[in-house]
Amino acid sequence: MSTATLAAPSPLPEILRQRLLILDGAMGTMIQRHPLTEEDFRGARFADHPKPLRGNNDLLSLTRPDLIKGIHAEYFAAGADMVETNTFSGTTIAQADYGLEHVAYELNYESARLAREAADEYSTPEQPRFVAGAVGPTNRTASLSPDVNRPGYRAVTFDELATAYLEQVRGLVDGGVDTLLIETIFDTLNAKAAIYAVQKFFDEGGRQVPLMISGTITDASGRTLSGQTVGAFWNSISHLPLLSVGLNCALGANQLKPYVEELSRISNVHISAYPNAGLPNAFGGYDESAEEFAALVEEYLQEGIVTVVGGCCGTTPQHIAELSKLARRYKPRKLASSPRPTPRACPASNHST
Repeated sequence: MSTATLAAPSPLPEILRQRLLILDGAMGTMIQRHPLTEEDFRGARFADHPKPLRGNNDLLSLTRPDLIKGIHAEYFAAGADMVETNTFSGTTIAQADYGLEHVAYELNYESARLAREAADEYSTPEQPRFVAGAVGPTNRTASLSPDVNRPGYRAVTFDELATAYLEQVRGLVDGGVDTLLIETIFDTLNAKAAIYAVQKFFDEGGRQVPLMISGTITDASGRTLSGQTVGAFWNSISHLPLLSVGLNCALGANQLKPYVEELSRISNVHISAYPNAGLPNAFGGYDESAEEFAALVEEYLQEGIVTVVGGCCGTTPQHIAELSKLARRYKPRKLASSPRPTPRACPASNHST
């Protein structure tokens, strides 16, 4: 029996039964709007750090907390119900590129705290605001070799991933998130390591929060980078007691829609979707306007296939504001009428996909 800390039940499951929930847009896109220098990333604390730090967006939660909290506030002001923490690369594995493994817990804790502060400031009885602890995929994959000449080689093990994720989860929950969002999944084995870490945290007495999962279909093949179809991806995680499952990133709303439709058809939990603002142009930018983006996502709402909608790469508070206006006209996706049985946790030794 779990010894997880007893807490009031999350209001999120009931809210998602009643109305659509608007997630925020891109954090990186908003950061890039500011002409940040190496000094902004370093701050006084890391002024003498031996490695370059520019581009380590997660670190800005420590060195430019005003900027990160301000971005959260912009999304809430635009109508978002929930923002993601600035922790996409918040594991020791990802931070190793910058020689900052030792601040991973602090990065997650402070990122969650900043988002929590913004959420509390914008919350009202009519529209409570929430924080999703963003758990990214890391920059290593457990299923694929990074060396074409050594197909059996792996740059990371399941246990290494699980250890890194456990520290991230602990920081996010300690910092005050309402839910954990394992997102941009390109390798389901990586995601399973994160799921294992979440369950271990709960079993060790950590505060339990709902779990959201979002995968990434990389291109028109309809598969994740590690080769799974939407159906295979769902089958790999369908045993879990999830708040939601969904898709994000890589594709625009138009290209992502058939895969969200399929996921909605085969799954029995809430569905999330937060696509990019179209496909990137020749310079890596995104040209889809807020109005164009919202009009495409509105098709999801008209068909009733989603419960949580937001934006990924290239989206801004303007995109979320347009989406928020549309969402008021629609009802969330209905769950199956029969209750879903609560699955038993996987044994600790089960590392298979």
